[in-house]
Parts: sequence; C-alpha cells; structure tokens
Amino acid sequence: MRRTALIASATLLTALFPLTTAGPASGADDPAPVPVDRFEGEVPFASQPADGIFTWGSDADDPPALQFAGRTDAPEGAKVLAGTYDISGYGGFTHDFAADQPAHDWSAHKGIRFWWDGQNNGKKIAFEIKDGGANGEASELWTTSFNDDFTGWKQIEIPFTAFTYRTDYQPVGGIDHVLGLTQMWGYALTLPVGVKGQFAMDDVELYGKADQSLRASVTTDSAVYPVRAGGTARVTVSVGTTGTAPLDEPVTVAYETAGGSAAPGTDYTPVAGTVTFPAGTVSGTSRTIEVATRKDKSAAAAKTIPLELTVTGAKAPTEIPQVVIDAHGLPYLDSRLPVRKRVADLVSRMSLEEKAGQMTQAERAGLTSQGDIAAYALGSLLSGGGSTPTPNTPEAWAKMIDSFQLRAQATRFQIPLIYGVDAVHGHNNLAGATIMPHNIGIGATRDPKLAEKAGAVTASEVRATGIPWDFAPCLCVTRDERWGRSYESFGEDPALVESMETVIQGLQGRADGKDLSRDDKVLATAKHFVGDGGTEYGSSTTGSYKIDQGVTKVTRRQLEDIHLAPYQTAVDRGIGSVMPSYSSLDILGDGQGPVKMHARGDMINGVLKDRMGFDGFVISDWNAIDQLPGDYGSHVRTAVNAGVDMMMVPYTYKDFRTALISEVQAGRVSEKRIDDAVSRILTQKFKLGLFEHPYADTSGAARIGSAEHRAVARQAAAESQVLLKNANGVLPLKQSQKVYVAGSNADDLGNQTGGWTITWQGASGNHTQGTTILQAMRKAGGDVTYSKDASAPLNGYDVGVVVVGETPYAEGVGDVGNGHSLQLSAADKAAVDKVCGAMKCAVLVVSGRPQLIGDQLGKIDALVASWLPGTEGDGVADVLYGKRPFTGRLPVTWPKSEAQLPINVGDSSYDPQFPYGWGLTTLTKAPAGGTATLKALEHAAAVAEKSGSARAGQEIVAKARLLVQQKVGSGITAAVSGPFADADHLLLTGKYRAAVAKLTEAYRAA
Repeated sequence: MRRTALIASATLLTALFPLTTAGPASGADDPAPVPVDRFEGEVPFASQPADGIFTWGSDADDPPALQFAGRTDAPEGAKVLAGTYDISGYGGFTHDFAADQPAHDWSAHKGIRFWWDGQNNGKKIAFEIKDGGANGEASELWTTSFNDDFTGWKQIEIPFTAFTYRTDYQPVGGIDHVLGLTQMWGYALTLPVGVKGQFAMDDVELYGKADQSLRASVTTDSAVYPVRAGGTARVTVSVGTTGTAPLDEPVTVAYETAGGSAAPGTDYTPVAGTVTFPAGTVSGTSRTIEVATRKDKSAAAAKTIPLELTVTGAKAPTEIPQVVIDAHGLPYLDSRLPVRKRVADLVSRMSLEEKAGQMTQAERAGLTSQGDIAAYALGSLLSGGGSTPTPNTPEAWAKMIDSFQLRAQATRFQIPLIYGVDAVHGHNNLAGATIMPHNIGIGATRDPKLAEKAGAVTASEVRATGIPWDFAPCLCVTRDERWGRSYESFGEDPALVESMETVIQGLQGRADGKDLSRDDKVLATAKHFVGDGGTEYGSSTTGSYKIDQGVTKVTRRQLEDIHLAPYQTAVDRGIGSVMPSYSSLDILGDGQGPVKMHARGDMINGVLKDRMGFDGFVISDWNAIDQLPGDYGSHVRTAVNAGVDMMMVPYTYKDFRTALISEVQAGRVSEKRIDDAVSRILTQKFKLGLFEHPYADTSGAARIGSAEHRAVARQAAAESQVLLKNANGVLPLKQSQKVYVAGSNADDLGNQTGGWTITWQGASGNHTQGTTILQAMRKAGGDVTYSKDASAPLNGYDVGVVVVGETPYAEGVGDVGNGHSLQLSAADKAAVDKVCGAMKCAVLVVSGRPQLIGDQLGKIDALVASWLPGTEGDGVADVLYGKRPFTGRLPVTWPKSEAQLPINVGDSSYDPQFPYGWGLTTLTKAPAGGTATLKALEHAAAVAEKSGSARAGQEIVAKARLLVQQKVGSGITAAVSGPFADADHLLLTGKYRAAVAKLTEAYRAA
C-alpha cells in the first residue's frame, strides 16, 4: 500500500525511523518528535489538490523544479527534497495531506521544525501551515518566515506561537481566526523572488510539548461595548481550550480600567480586580466584569474606557476590550434636522485625520486588525469578488458586517461604515442568492420595468445581509465584443443603456434619495465613468489584457453622444455614487493625449459634478490610483484633486490615509476639497439611515433566493432569449417530441451564470443554487435525453438542442486574445456538427457576447442567443417549450467575423451576421399586407409620436419589425441590416415614425 504523510502514533514512528539528535535539547517531559515528511519517496509529487507535494507560481516559469535527491550529508535518511527556482512573481511548493482521511492533530506539540540547507542569500522565506476547514485548499492559512542568512544545514525550529493569520489572502475568507492545531492539512513554503537559486530541505517534524498558553485562550464576547452615558457595560470573559478539554492549570485574568478618552471618576467608576479559572475548569466557562458609567447631561463626543487584561496561564485576547460612552446631544445626531445641517455640524467637528479616514476604503480581508477600523477612523469597507465570510450564508454576512460596524462605534463621532459589494446581477457573492441575467441579457429584454424589478430584487437581498451599497449598475456602452466586460453592458447603443437605467430606481428607490433608508434599498453606483466600453483593442497596458483598461480615442461629439449620455440620465435619476474607469480617455484634438480617468479633473469635477450636477460621491476603482504616473503622493493628490472623494485602497489603506494627510498639510490638497469630499460621503450615510441604524436589518433575509425573487429572474431569463433563426418553425418545442440535448453549457450552472458569480472570475460547475437549462427542460415535461459530447446514439429523435458557448471570466482576463476567443470550442463545434447533421436542431449560445457561428449557420435550423441567463434556467425552458414567446432583441451587433470588429449600429459600413435589434418571435403572427401595411403603420406611428403615446408607438414599430423579419428570413444583407438596426435606435429615442420608415427601407431591400 502506498505510504502517505499521515501522522501515525509517536511510538510506532519512533520505532520505524531513526530520529536526529541535532538541534536544541528537548525537555524531559516532552513527547517524542513526530515525523511529518522524511522525503525518502514516501510522499508522491502530485497535482493540486491531491495528497502529496505540488508546486505553484504566478506564471508558467515561476513554480520551482523539485526532486528527491540522494545526499550523503542528508540530516535524516538517504534523500532530501531539493529544488531549483527562478521566480519573477511568486512561487513555491505545498504538501497537502489527503482530504479523504482525518485531519492531523498537532495540538500536543510546541511547534514544527525542519532542516534547511542555507545558501546565505539573505532572503526571507515564508513558511505557512494550513488549519481547519474541509481540506488543504479550503483551510485557514497561518504564516511566519525565516531568513536564509547561513551556509549549510541548519535545523529551523518554529513554535506555533510564531504563526500569524494571513490577512492578505485566505482561500475561503477565514473560518474562525483561531489556530486550533487539531485539524491540520499541511504546510507550504514561498521561495525568494528575484534571485536564481537552489534549496534543499529534510526531516519535517513536530517537536516539543505544547504549553497551556497555546492550548488555552481567554476571550471577551466583544471588542467594543457601547453604552449610553449612565449605563453599565458588561464584559464577558471566557476561557476556552483546544478540543474543549478542561484546564490543566489555573488561569488568572487581572483587569483594570485605564487610559482612554473618558475621565475616571467623572465619566465612569474605575474598576480593578482578578478573575480566576481554577485547574479543571470546563472550556467555555465565563465570568462578567461590570463597568458603570455616569450620567452626563451636556453634549459630548464618544469617550473610550479600555479594560486592560493581564492573563496568566493562557493566551490573552488579541485586543484590549473597550467600553464606549456613546456620543450624545450633538446636532449631527438629531435625525429631525435636515441632512445638510447634520453634515455641516459633523464636518466642523472632525479633525483632518478623521476626514482622511472617511475618504478611505479597505478590503475587509485586507485589514491588519479589525481594530484598525477605529484606529484609522475608516469610512468604508468592501468585499471584492469572492471575498466572503465562512460559511457563505446571509446570517454570516450580517454577523460579519455588524462586527465591523461595532468597531466604528469606538471612534469619537461614531460615524458608521458604508459597506460595499459588486452585486452586478443579483447578490452574486452570496451562495443561494437570486442571480439575474447579466446586463447584456437585461438589455436584450428591452423591458425597463423588468430592469427595475431586477434591481429591486438585488437591493432587497443585498440590504438584508447588512450591506447598504452596491457597485452597480455598469453604464458602459460596449463597442467591441472582444472586451472581457462586454456582458456588464446593457448594449452598444447609448439609447438602450439609458432606457435600462430604471434599474437605479429598483436599487435606490425615488430619485430624491428618500427611500435609501428602507430595509430593501441600497446606494447604487454608476460605473465606469467614462468611456470604458470604447477602449481600443491592443491599447491596454495592464498585464496580458488586450482591451480592458486601455485607451478610448473619441472626438468630443462621440464622447458626448455615446459615452457621457447615460451618466446624465443616472444623475437625473439620483444616482448616489459614481466610479471612474481604469481606462484612459484621449479626446482627439484637445492636446492632452491619453489621460487616466482617475486623473481627469475636467471630466470628474468639470463635467460630472459641475455641469451634470452630480451631488453624490465618487469612489475609485480597486487600487486604480496605483496606475497614475509619479510617486504615491502624486497618485493621491492627483486623484483627490480630480474629484475622487473616496479611494478604494484594499490593502494599502494605511499608506493612503497617511499620504493624504501629508498632502493636505503640505498644501497640495486643499482643506476645502477635503471638506467637500467628506460632506458628499456623509450625506449618503445620513440618507441611508446608517447613523440611526448601523447594524443589519435582517427582516428581509427570508426573501433571499425566494420563489418570488426567482420568478423575476425567471422572467428576465425568458425575455433575454433572442431567437436569431427559426427555419421551419423548429421552435417552440412540443412536449410530445423526443429531444436530444448536448453541449458543454446544457447542464452547467457556473457557465450559465458567468463571471462575477460567487467569485470574481466565476467558475464552471454547480457552486450556488439554481436550475440548469437541461434540468429546466426536464421540469417542463420534455422527453429529454442528454449526452454532453453527443457521443450517445443519435437515431430516433425528433429534434436536437445543442447548448454551447463560453466558460466564465471577468474583466480583462476575458479579453479576446488573452486566452479567449469568439470561436466555439472544438468540443462544442463537434457537438453541433453531430447533432445538426443527424436531425433538426436548435443551438443555444450561452455567452457574454456574440460567438462566430457563420460557418455552421447553414446546418443549424434554429439559433438562440441565450447570453448568461443566471440561476433560473426555467426561463430558458419557458420559451423553448412555448410557455412564453421569444421577444428578446439583440443589444449588440452580431458579427460575421472578428475582422469586422468593432461593428456597431450607425456605422457607415455595416454588414453583420445579424443586425442590432434583430430578434424573431414565436406565438405571434406577423401582419400581412407588405408595403401598404408599412405605410399605414408609419402614419399611425406619427400620430402616436405626436400624442406622446410611447406604448402605442412601441407596439406599432413592433408590428412593422415582425413584418420585415418575416420577409427577410435568413437573407440578411448589408442593405437590410443598416436601416433595420437604425430603426431600433430610433425606437428607443421615441422617433416612431422614422423607425417605421427605416423598417420600410429594410423591407424593400430584402
């Protein structure tokens, strides 16, 4: 049987393996060392996440090369683990223990040690252990390091007390932040960067006896205890042990109120004493310490009373608990006053340091300590894509965010945090949430009321987890389908984007902001200002990106008509925040050349705030100021002076705050500018009701993923389906038909939901709750047989349905040319060829953008653009089986080839596979009568336009479109496409007569 690294009993291993006597002597009562790795070949080299040793790195060149090498000077046995490396980014190796067997218990030992063949290169080497969780790839990471500043073999001893919780990266976002040592899954080493080197390692083992201070810990039930003046704070002190064993030795906790901003004897009654937990005390035993405060009728800011704890016999709490006497009597706390007066009062009281904190946003997993929220007076936290609590439940989200809000209560003015997430198609970071189609699908519905309903569902589910701020909607106008963010756009036509901005009211409620304090509304964010959808292919300088974060080259007129127009609509709708784009803007003829949007004061201050009248606040994109030229101080002052009010600096929040304070003190950023930024931020916090209700209102949590909410997503999925071709009426299907289903995306919820789902990039597979297209077809009562690769026999079926398309991606990672293309995969092409060659077939393309299918279009009877429909595959089945009609229309032009890109409605040369606005329907007959009918419809459209009847105008144009599409069939030519696409744009701008006239032109050209 293959030997593994599972730790056997110390007695057995001592008998089997000769143990080295090198290194510091052990105590007489210490248990025998327990080998972990001998590197004699008993542990295999493997691939993550299999049991064994595997390498990793930031790119193909960075993983080290490993071998079990024979060495006559091996500290133990005959072989050592040796390797070479030349790392530019990051790289190292891991030994993961088998996840299908019990985790290892290291709690009886003092630490871990190993022999290292020093190269004396002076480099720091990170050593990491994996604690708790389901397996080595879903565990907490605890880290420390040692210096390679010696030559030859040396035994490195690392006590477990030297390990600290990694704050910069956790694969699952944390479990309990406690190094329990009872469920260990392995270790990892990160090798030096920037030096070509070699290493050797041998005899990893556990050593020493764990002292009680490692196995026992003292905790308090909170870090902050807010009370009203005159109230009594009750601090619960508990003792816990690893494995819940009783205490071996007594634990004492001496306590004393000392320091802080509250005055002893005036603001509170000082206390001091000792709490003792005798030997034999059961784990979890608690004692209570009371701190009484005194009444104060005068107005005052909050005051702190630290309760210092001195612990003997156990590990002390990581933070000193603080009692906080709440601020009271100050005007900004009076909810009866107008918001502007509350803001003015609060700003007038704040120090520069407190104002700088309000302008700072950190990633919640990037906090060095939760105490930093108060220490740096932080104004905001966020969860980036995939930054979730464990478990990823509504309750855990609310509990996590409440814990952050509690920390903010320890600040002088108790200004609540505003917590933000990217909920771009539902509360997409939350497992089990209702996931809507991505914006490209919402644009295909041409249904503003539905967009508003989708926004309302998203807001309800987000706010129910304690989050008041959503980094959505994306108002980009996508102009090139090679862009990895294409699916975040409602479409290529600014008029279409503007029509879908009803989503803002779904998210925020009324435009005056009076609904923001509701438990089902959130602050919305218009992004990315401005021109992110127009970046030129090949202009990106971000890593291997091709188009994302590149340069948008436009005339002033193009900028106004295409990219800026949606933002004026957003401002008019009361949008509360705006996020600038990573991209650069190059306005032809202005002499500036490409300038990063975070530095464009002419656009942010001049256009957005001054001309458009935007009175919300501007939040930067993730680390975006780091892309500005110059030193860090220049980054900060450039962005702030350009009009960015809050900076998203996930891991560098301390550096940003310090730099901002320095820039103000040096006179390079004015205090007036700081006051403006802080006033804008505080205004939204007051409107959200956070000062009165900082904690999560979870009364709406039961609606998360509810049938009611999923019904909206189902409707959106159905209306987003665009029927591009339907020869011989293949669709809708009949329940009596025998249907052969194939393709990579028929039964994959992850592919169906796309990027920005649970994690930033999304992933294939089932990682949340929902219904795949295949499952939905079966639920609809269809007689369905499924073969993913179409390898099952093909005879005996009435019709085939092949569901193909893309796998998930997000942002520039998904740029065409960065590992992605607009071509179907070889497997998908083969499935289409097999099925469509054997029977009548319908092909569904599940993707974030058009796919190039011209070479296979002739053999396809029916073609559907399914976009990324979200979790509710039932909506797709609804139109496939005729429960609902196909009504979706193309939100972007469907190209014939990549060489045509970019191609958009209104182009002078326009010859696509399918034009913008194209979309056949089912269950509705086209009107008869040809040009005579079109002429009558044009007259009726003129009447509707003159009377201002939008509904009548839209219905008239819809009839004309049906008539034209029926005649055109599959004979789409350039002469048809141009006027047809123009008609859809005219419809969106309310020019119904002109739209029918353009459709008449297309009809005559067919």
